[in-house]
Amino acid sequence: MDIPRKKKKSPKKYVLGGVVLAAAVGATFGLSRLSPAAPSVDRATLFRDVVRRGTLIRKVRGPGTLVPEEIRWISALTAGRVDRKLVEPGTVVEAATVLLELSNPDVELELLNADRQVAQAENTLAQLETDLESQRLQLEASIATTRAQFLQAQRNLRAAEQLALEDLASEEEINAARESVEETETRLSTERRRLENLANSIPNRINAQNAEVTRLRAIASFQRGRRASMLVRAGVDGVLQELSLEEGQWVQSGTLLAKVVQPGRLKAVLRIPETQARDIVVGQLAIIDTRNDTIIGRVVRIDPAATQATVGVDVSLPDSLPRSARPDLTVEGMIEIERLVDVMYTGRPAFGQANSMVGLFKVLPNISEAIRTTVRLGSSSVSEIQIISGLEVGDTVILSDMSAWDAVDRVRLR
Repeated sequence: MDIPRKKKKSPKKYVLGGVVLAAAVGATFGLSRLSPAAPSVDRATLFRDVVRRGTLIRKVRGPGTLVPEEIRWISALTAGRVDRKLVEPGTVVEAATVLLELSNPDVELELLNADRQVAQAENTLAQLETDLESQRLQLEASIATTRAQFLQAQRNLRAAEQLALEDLASEEEINAARESVEETETRLSTERRRLENLANSIPNRINAQNAEVTRLRAIASFQRGRRASMLVRAGVDGVLQELSLEEGQWVQSGTLLAKVVQPGRLKAVLRIPETQARDIVVGQLAIIDTRNDTIIGRVVRIDPAATQATVGVDVSLPDSLPRSARPDLTVEGMIEIERLVDVMYTGRPAFGQANSMVGLFKVLPNISEAIRTTVRLGSSSVSEIQIISGLEVGDTVILSDMSAWDAVDRVRLR
């Protein structure tokens, strides 16, 4: 009978398994230490620029409009109804050109009443002058009569005294003659004082009435001006820009009726973002783009306060303007702030404020990869920005928005 023999297991396969396991663990560890592959970016979708050295012109930009330097707003002096509309907007007008004809019966009645009051006051003045002159003449006549009586009383007194010396007149007759002299002298003195008082009061009374006449004449003149304002005139030579009223429409006092401008004198009013307006000063050079022409001007005024996150800046323009310039034209303005000489600069990146640190992707010399580089920025302009450190002249950087690759420091350009 055969007895089966036990076979001895060979250690060879265990060694082989251990080697395979160690290789797998080593490969896994090695793969875990490898950096992830750099993502690919289509270079055709990226905006790039080269770092240059030279003069950087700092500018700020903002939209605006062309507005006339001289604008005449015509408003209604008094209420009235539009009877006739004689001129349409866009028409060249002169100062005496009638734009509208208004009517208001109340204005006519008030003028008639004012004229009547003036006539009454003038009649009162004439009557007063006549009455005062009559009173003066009566007093002068009364003084003359009293003076004659006084002289006669003096003669009677002298005659009585002469007769008394010859015992032909009694004491009572002398006393009566003396009393007559005193009485006529008193009346003469009183009449003279009355004449003096009258002479002193005549100018004051006449002046008071003259002042009343002047006041009423001013009222009448104002009423005539109101009636004259019913014919609405341009007031200045220019172009009628606005006239929105229609015939039959009723307007109240103070209502805006028309707008006349002088198109030959225009200025640009720019709206500059408040964050960029801090360095603007009067006198700086400005370039106004009308889409068809370019006009050179100077900053003449800066609004003291911001409105809707912008600051208004007025730019004066030369007298001779291109044909494309007209009131209310939308323009684009660029103001030159300063010139930085011999500095490094490049195009302004999508994200990156002036005087800040940013991470920009610098294109490597092989042009197939770009790495993130920390760059210190300086002063900025509309489309360019100063480079303080982090880049060198000739370096190419990506200016497009790379926020989608914030998690990586290297990208491949395909």
